[in-house]
Amino acid sequence: MQKETFGALQGEPVEAVRLRGGGLEARLITYGARLTELWVPDAKGDLADVVLGYGNLDGYVQSGAFAGATCGQYANRVAGGRCMIAGKPLQLDRNEGGNHLHGGTAGFDRKLWHIAALEEHSVTFVASTGDGEMGFPGHSNLCVRYSLTGTGMLEIEMTADTDAPTLINMAHHSYFNLSGQGGDDVLDHQLQIAAPFYTPVDGENLATGEIVAVAETPFDFQELKPIGRDIGTLGGGYDHNWCLTGATPAACLFDPISGRRMTLDTNQLGLQVYTGGGFDGTERGKAGQPLGRFAGVALETQVFPCSPNFAHFPNCILQPGEIYRHDMRLTFTANLPV
Repeated sequence: MQKETFGALQGEPVEAVRLRGGGLEARLITYGARLTELWVPDAKGDLADVVLGYGNLDGYVQSGAFAGATCGQYANRVAGGRCMIAGKPLQLDRNEGGNHLHGGTAGFDRKLWHIAALEEHSVTFVASTGDGEMGFPGHSNLCVRYSLTGTGMLEIEMTADTDAPTLINMAHHSYFNLSGQGGDDVLDHQLQIAAPFYTPVDGENLATGEIVAVAETPFDFQELKPIGRDIGTLGGGYDHNWCLTGATPAACLFDPISGRRMTLDTNQLGLQVYTGGGFDGTERGKAGQPLGRFAGVALETQVFPCSPNFAHFPNCILQPGEIYRHDMRLTFTANLPV
């Protein structure tokens, strides 16, 4: 366990903590309750940092990629930023064209969180929201806990409450490259998702409300498949939600070069897979290398996109007296293919 300063934001220090446990090492910062490093051994025991990010605080402040961040209050998109709650129309902040994305221009990823608890293998970040912040009703108390528990395991627990009916959908937004950040793209990584259905999107990446079978489509990852196998049919790559079945694990990511394997378990019903099609080489990562297209893949557990506007999508409304709980567990192993 180690604590240090990672820069300052509007005169307030941004703190960084380093955790070690179960063969892993993680660095997290209070800006956006964000994971900035995750060191994982390969099949030979050599460590590499498997999450994309930046070398200093300015990189995170200036980027719009949400790297490693806690996203909210409503992660993913809401068309026009408009929905109904408790029978009243709601207008959320619009920060992606005319639509709402990941909580708005000042979402949870832009907050300076505080360290509420720091132990050898875990850190707990807390923050709060004001009534009407980014268009969301009610005051909420937020908590994110990162723990290195067990061998090769990172657990992320997100909770929130409210004093008025509100929308809540938090998500963790790390980009993974199991070869190590600064390596090649992830098109040869193999992905498996326990999901027979996905939710299609329109030209603005907005959910259409359909739920469609993945069979015989580029979205079929029910068995391990290279991410790049069918990506050419999609233009900008994958940025879609899969409908999870509750199976364990919910997803698996494997790098045949290093032998690193990451399995994902969650209590959420949706998984957004984003292959980093927005990276164009103009941003530079922690080692100064350009972040090119498909440099990493984000696996964001969530409710479905645009859920407040589709009654058949999972509920995303939190009532006073209720507690929102979002659990995500990443387990890392390593073995080379036979």
